[in-house]
Order: sequence, then structure tokens, then C-alpha cells
Amino acid sequence: MGVSEIEEICCDDPILNVENLTVLRSGKLVLSDINLTVHKGEFIGIVGPNGSGKSTLLLSILGFLRTHQGNITIYGNTPNPKLFYGRVGWVSQAASNLPRQVRLTIRELVGLGTISGKNLFSWSNSSSNQKVNEAIRMVGLEDVSDVDVSKLSGGQRQRAVIARALATDAEFILLDEPLVGMDRGARNSLLKLLDQLCHNEGKTILMVSHDLTAIRQTSHRMIFLEEKIRFDGPTDLFPDLETLADLRGITPAHDGPIQFHSSSVEVE
Repeated sequence: MGVSEIEEICCDDPILNVENLTVLRSGKLVLSDINLTVHKGEFIGIVGPNGSGKSTLLLSILGFLRTHQGNITIYGNTPNPKLFYGRVGWVSQAASNLPRQVRLTIRELVGLGTISGKNLFSWSNSSSNQKVNEAIRMVGLEDVSDVDVSKLSGGQRQRAVIARALATDAEFILLDEPLVGMDRGARNSLLKLLDQLCHNEGKTILMVSHDLTAIRQTSHRMIFLEEKIRFDGPTDLFPDLETLADLRGITPAHDGPIQFHSSSVEVE
């Protein structure tokens, strides 16, 4: 997606608005003066080093962490998980690490996404079944929908937990490190799926990942986070390593070009 397309999307009212957010955890400053706006249809990748506050930002947006100062609104409401059901889908780092003793088929796992306080005792109906079927179709798991989750590959499990989020009719999907532990094929397949959900299904995606290369190849917009937002813009304008080091305040350790000295080895 080019810059002009992103600008066109951003004419709509924002789904998410974060203003002057500061978060402390155990008395330590983790996020400082974060300002962020997300509009419908965007695929945003959040990258940064370990401990940079990426997961903290997602948990704050979802209302699971108390903020020190600043304001967050999603669909015009302050963060409250009870208000998000049906609009916001959350896939945590551990979502696909299901205990092996848990026996669930993909269809049953995805069906959990349709349960709410209102239908707790009558969730298995035609409407719920339709949502489950549609979610499974969107992630491409129709052929294995009745297979036990414990028998799936890592990539298939990740797709299954995303389908569970989709079964809620979620419009805004937040993912925390969904690529961890995946091989190359599964990673590429999942990234293609997320891109299709954004373009073809009208979903909005905010994804945290350590995989800078994967994010640059997939997302429309990138945010580099390290306590503060150091970069926020179209993916094709993401800075090179030297500029990124400067943004992070990292100075060269060497005064000049690094010299490599080869050592001679005598062979008898």
C-alpha cells in the first residue's frame, strides 16, 4: 500500500487514539509520551528491541495495564475489555501454546470465540456455527477443521487462534509476536493471511514483532518503539540501520572504518 492509499484511509475517524501516554511497571518508566492514531484498514507493525515497551503498549491499549498519564480511546471508549467483545480481537504471545492435555478440535477452539455472557448456555446455534465456519474459511483451515489442535503445526495453531479472534466478528485485531517459533513457510503463510484479512476482509491489524524484515515486507506502516516512538510512517520510508541507530541515540564505537587483519597460517 502506497502513501496516497494510507492518506485516504486516514481521512476516516480513528479506531484507536493514544495521547501523551506514559506507563510505569514496578516503578520503572516503560513508555513515555506515546501518541498514536490507527485508522480502519491499516496494517501496522510495531518493532523494537527487547524491553522497548511493545507488549506494554498493547496491554495498555486493551485496558489490562494501568497508565500513569495520558488518554486512550478505542471506538470512542476508554479501554475496557468488556466493551471490546465483537469488535476487538486479541492474540497474545502464549495464545497458541495450548496444554497438550487439552483436547479440542479447531472447530471447537474457534467456537470459543463466539461465547459471551449473553449466550453462555446457548452458544451452539446456527448463527454461532456460521461465524465459526466463516472464521475457519478466512484462515484457510477448512480441510483440518475437525483435527485435534494438539496435532497441528505451529503455523496452523497460530491460524486457529486468529480464527478464534475472528469468530467474534472482530474488526480490529491486535497480535503480540505471532511469528515466534514458526518456520519460514509458516511465517510467510501467516503474513500473507494477515495481509489478505486487511485488504479483502476490511480488518485493521496492529502487530508486534521482533522480525523487522518480515514486518517491512508485509505491513503498510511501521512504528519503531523504544520507550518513545522513534519512527512512525509508511514502511517504504523506514530508516536504514545507520539512521535508525541515530534515532536511538547509538553512537559509533569506532573513530574510523573498521580494519580487518588476516592472519597467516602455515601449512606443512
